[in-house]
Amino acid sequence: MTTVAIAGIAGRMGRSIMSVQGEFRDIQITQGVVGSTPFHGVDTVDDASKLNPVDVIVDFATPRGFSAALAAAVRNKSGFVSGSTGLSDEQVEELAAASETIPVLLAANFSVGVNILEHLVESAAKAAQGFDIEVFEAHHRNKVDAPSGTALFLGEAAARGRDAKLNDVAQWARQGHTGARSDEEIGFQVVRGGSVVGEHTVFLLGAGERIELTHRAQDRAIFARGALRAASWIAGKAPGNYTMRDVLFS
Repeated sequence: MTTVAIAGIAGRMGRSIMSVQGEFRDIQITQGVVGSTPFHGVDTVDDASKLNPVDVIVDFATPRGFSAALAAAVRNKSGFVSGSTGLSDEQVEELAAASETIPVLLAANFSVGVNILEHLVESAAKAAQGFDIEVFEAHHRNKVDAPSGTALFLGEAAARGRDAKLNDVAQWARQGHTGARSDEEIGFQVVRGGSVVGEHTVFLLGAGERIELTHRAQDRAIFARGALRAASWIAGKAPGNYTMRDVLFS
């Protein structure tokens, strides 16, 4: 049995994880870290520094809570799985240092389907030489960042397939008289509206043919299931920096 603590257990992702925990017979969620929102069902603490030792800490706290959760994992020799976004350069360095003593996994998206898609996109971009690449994403009207972290994740996979760095080839917006697109650029298109959970399509457009690789999220529980799958996988692993690709394909 893998014991797990959830940092951010009272948040949207924390509650979603609790709702699907019964699907994982090898996982027992024993503790949670909460902020000001009360939570019932497991033992909770108001700061990660107060957590008792567990096999894995799953972090969906704020960037501020990330560092405390990571420090607790290092102190207790726990595995660390995080979906936190908006990390500072200093926090990225903290994660790299932690990976020397514990197994860590940071993912932009824990959906199994999205991570399979990322694998396919890199392979397709490598094979489809001469094809243009565009990344489309749509989310609900309240999402505050654009493009989404998942769109960037897929764009990075496409860039790797072309032996390029995304920031060198990304075209973030088009307006006015832009001229013809360059061969190497990877374009991004963004839609915001309604209650869309998440939709991503990578277009590979060639002369006389087109490939569309699409993932549509219909239920946020897919992200919770992926996070628990990662927690189950990383428990007991050697120190290192792992990805969802390791979870799915190793």
